[in-house]
Amino acid sequence: MTQTYFITGTDTDVGKTVCCAALLQAAQAQGLTTLAYKPIAAGCEVTSKGLRNEDALVLQQNSTCTVDYDLINPIAFKEPIAPHIAAQIEKKPIDINRITLGLQQLQQYRSDLLIVEGAGGWHLPINNEQLLSEWVVEQKLPVILVVGMKLGCLNHAMLTYQTLMNEGVIVVGWIANQLSTDMPFYQQNLQWLTQKFSAPLIAEIPRLDCPSSSNLAQYVNLKFNNN
Repeated sequence: MTQTYFITGTDTDVGKTVCCAALLQAAQAQGLTTLAYKPIAAGCEVTSKGLRNEDALVLQQNSTCTVDYDLINPIAFKEPIAPHIAAQIEKKPIDINRITLGLQQLQQYRSDLLIVEGAGGWHLPINNEQLLSEWVVEQKLPVILVVGMKLGCLNHAMLTYQTLMNEGVIVVGWIANQLSTDMPFYQQNLQWLTQKFSAPLIAEIPRLDCPSSSNLAQYVNLKFNNN
C-alpha cells in the first residue's frame, strides 16, 4: 500500500515545499518509489502548457514516478492570494470531490510513498464553508507539521499542534525549518518545542541558499516503511 502523508505548516512561507522535497529525497535514498500531490496552488505562471506553480514543479522533479503535471496540481490559480478568494475572482469554485479524485488517481500508481502538500496553514479555507483540514481529517491522512523557525514561531507552532491534537489527527512528526541564519536563541526555541510536542522531530533543515541543488535527505531522520 502507498504510504500517504499530508504536510502542513504553521503559516504560509514556512518552507513546506523544501521539506516535502527533503522527505521525497530521503524516501528515495531508502529505496522507495515516490509521488507528490499539490492539490491547490495559488500563484502560478502562465505557460504554453497552462498554469504552472513553482512549488508543484519542485514536487514533480523530486518524485521518482513520472506523471502529468495536471495530476500533481489539479487546481491552480494565477494570483498568489488565498485560494478561496482566487476561486471567487476566477469564478472557479474549488470542488472537494476533485481533490479526493486527484488523491485516488495518484494512489493508483502504487508508489511506496505519496506526499500531499497543503497550502498556507492548517485551517486553509477552500470556500466559505469548508476548510482543507476537514478534508485531511475525513481522509484520515497522517500529518507532518513544518515549523518555520523564526521569532514568533512558538505561538504559531503550539496553536497549530494543539489544533491537530484536538481534531484527532495522527501527527507522525514535525520538521524544524530554519528560515534565517540569525534567529535569536535558535537552539533554545528548538529545545522548547521538542519538549512540548509529543510527536518526534523528524528533520532539522538549516537555512540554505540554494535548496534545489542541496542534498536534503541528509537532514531527515525518518525511516519509511518499505513494503
